Amino acid sequence: MTMTPQQLVAEAKSQIREVDVAAAAQQISAGATVIDVREPAEFDAGRLPNAVSIPRGVLEFKTGDHPALANKDAQIVIYCKTGGRSALATQSLQRLGYTQLVSLAGGFEAWAGSGQQVVKDTTSFGG
Repeated sequence: MTMTPQQLVAEAKSQIREVDVAAAAQQISAGATVIDVREPAEFDAGRLPNAVSIPRGVLEFKTGDHPALANKDAQIVIYCKTGGRSALATQSLQRLGYTQLVSLAGGFEAWAGSGQQVVKDTTSFGG
């Protein structure tokens, strides 16, 4: 059976735990690891506080050597732009043995849109 990308994401979402912005903020304030699976340019443009950039394309390959992924039982919040990539990433990490993962429903757009704190890189020009 051939699936569309949307069906692939829907299947992933049925097998993972998604949380809303309020629940994610609560986990983050309690010390959860935050992983941004967007591309580096997206991360640089704005991200959740204390987020670690591990792009979706290399995520599974970083599980053995990235400090943010060292503990398979750590609380981890994963997000992308709107929730699709993070759902796939969460499903993938679950298959690799991670036990306390959640995907941020609506992703960065939901987070920023709800007025939560966003961190942006500033250049030496103040931009």
